[in-house]
Parts: sequence; structure tokens; C-alpha cells
Amino acid sequence: RILLDGHDLREYDVAGLHARIGVIFQDFVRFHFTAGENIAIGRVDARAEQARIVRAAESSRADEIIARLPQGYAQPLGKRFRNGVELSGGEWQKIALARAYMRDADVLILDEPTAALDARAEYEVFGRFKELSHGKSTILISHRFSTVRMADRIMVLHAGRIDALGSHDELM
Repeated sequence: RILLDGHDLREYDVAGLHARIGVIFQDFVRFHFTAGENIAIGRVDARAEQARIVRAAESSRADEIIARLPQGYAQPLGKRFRNGVELSGGEWQKIALARAYMRDADVLILDEPTAALDARAEYEVFGRFKELSHGKSTILISHRFSTVRMADRIMVLHAGRIDALGSHDELM
């Protein structure tokens, strides 16, 4: 059984449970919407809350990208728009990370969330991520050992089984 805050997941309302979980996958969706709408998709019921969208962008460092866009948060993204701007893979990844922060979830599941970022950008994102995930449960899936270095507990899987479990120092 899986417990969340000491309660079996089967006791939760499914819609309520979904609202408490934020997920970003390595193969995230690049929505052909405005920059602000791309972030707001993380919590559709809060799409009119511009301050929340901005906070989510700041959390993922997407605000730096958006500041350079001609129309800021109103800038259409993607080549489907005549005036759309195409972002790099790393820039799109920061927009997708902002979606997870927009959710303001209790549980974050991140599957290779910085795969498209260079080492410097990854370091900045994870430095900020550690602050933002305080008091939350986070499952970080990565093939890079350096990515999970800051985790409280690291689980190493091999052939679908737990091969090792411990802190970075313990595993070293």
C-alpha cells in the first residue's frame, strides 16, 4: 500500500489526489499557446491568476526567458502562429517546469526534468528547486548521479529492483 500523509491512497478522492500531485516528464508537451497559458495549464482553474503564473515562472527560471520575448507572457509560442516564437529545448523545459510549480502540489514527480538543460542551467534550477521543494515530497527520476546528489534518500534501481538505498555520502 502507498501512504500519503499517513493515509492509504485508496482513501483519497481521485480528483483531489490529482490536484495534490505535480508531474513533469522528460518528454513534456510543447503547447502552441502563449507563454502564460503554457504555464497556466499546470493549474487550469488558476489560469486567471497572473501573479501565480509569474511566481511559477520565477521558480523555474522561465521568467528570464519570458522577459526576452517581444510580448512577454502574451507571446505565442511555437511555429504554428505567424508571430510565434520557437524556444530551444532547454527553454521549453523551463516552461514545463513552471507548470509543475503552478500546481503548488504537495507531491512533485520529476522525470529527468533538466535533461535538455546545460550543466550551468541545471545547477541553477536545482539550487532553486531545493528551496521550493522544502516541506514537500519529491520523487526525482534521473540517470545522472549528479542530479540526485542533493536528495535525502537515493534509490538505485537495477533490472527493476532496488540495488542500493541511502544518502549520496552513504552510497559513495
